[in-house]
Amino acid sequence: MQLSPDGLIFWQYGFVKLNATIVFTWALMLILAVGAKTITRNLSTGLKRSRWQNLLEIIVLAVEKQIVDVGLRESRKFLGFIGTLFLFIAAASLCTIFPGFKPPTGSLSTTVALAVCVFVAVPFFGIKDRGLIGYCKSYMEPTLIMLPFNIIGEISRTLALAVRLFGNMMSGGMIVGILLTITPFIFPMIMTVLGLLTGMVQAYIFSVLATVYVAAAMGDKAGDREAEAQK
Repeated sequence: MQLSPDGLIFWQYGFVKLNATIVFTWALMLILAVGAKTITRNLSTGLKRSRWQNLLEIIVLAVEKQIVDVGLRESRKFLGFIGTLFLFIAAASLCTIFPGFKPPTGSLSTTVALAVCVFVAVPFFGIKDRGLIGYCKSYMEPTLIMLPFNIIGEISRTLALAVRLFGNMMSGGMIVGILLTITPFIFPMIMTVLGLLTGMVQAYIFSVLATVYVAAAMGDKAGDREAEAQK
């Protein structure tokens, strides 16, 4: 029983391997890119809109609302990054209904890559908003003694993001695999549905945590802009 897509090798030449993680990751990105291009090709501003456009607007508005609720009022600046994280993890979970598909989020390498994206995005948005000096000073708050602890905290929360997502996605596949060997098919089907729900929850949690980290990196300036907007 293969729980991780890393163990499924499609092609190998020496030490170079093409496993299911790489194949399904690129296939998923291609599906998302083509789907986004197709849906946004003929957008309508009138009352009559396609079902796909309505679905797209629901997702975009939901992501924007969540970004604002976390504390980032300029939601459009972060919509591309946060929305992409959410859609990738959610789509990886939804595609498990197709036979033979193994979600790339079931591989630790994929979850680490997603966590590294957050790790890079946090200082990127922080420096862009507060400047290099202002962002670096945040590591020395409230005192200089906190500098090593804040750096360790940045690294540890990145690892926690990766391991949390990997563990939750892997556990669902493991439970289904075990039930397939000891119970009738009805129970694995139920667990598969619950796995889809778990995947959607994990997509939500991962994107929310990424938004929280970005909001923390932007510091007090985000709160100042919010106060100005309320005046």
